[in-house]
Amino acid sequence: MYRAFKLVVCELGMPTVRFHDLRHSYAVVSLKSGDDVKTVQENLGLSTAAFTLDVYGHVTEKMKKDSADRMQAFIKSVSR
Repeated sequence: MYRAFKLVVCELGMPTVRFHDLRHSYAVVSLKSGDDVKTVQENLGLSTAAFTLDVYGHVTEKMKKDSADRMQAFIKSVSR
């Protein structure tokens, strides 16, 4: 598997990428796209949701803005 991965990376002209980087990329993109942390934890076979978030739960400015927008919409919906 490792050799096949390295061959594909080389053929695509990508910079040096470790096979483990795919796991990290999957976790980060999965969380950013809205998958819940327990699902990501299970998919990666990790022991706790806390560990999953500590390692893979990068917060971006867009994520903060989206969160604020959701909270604002919620507040508006309950204050009517």
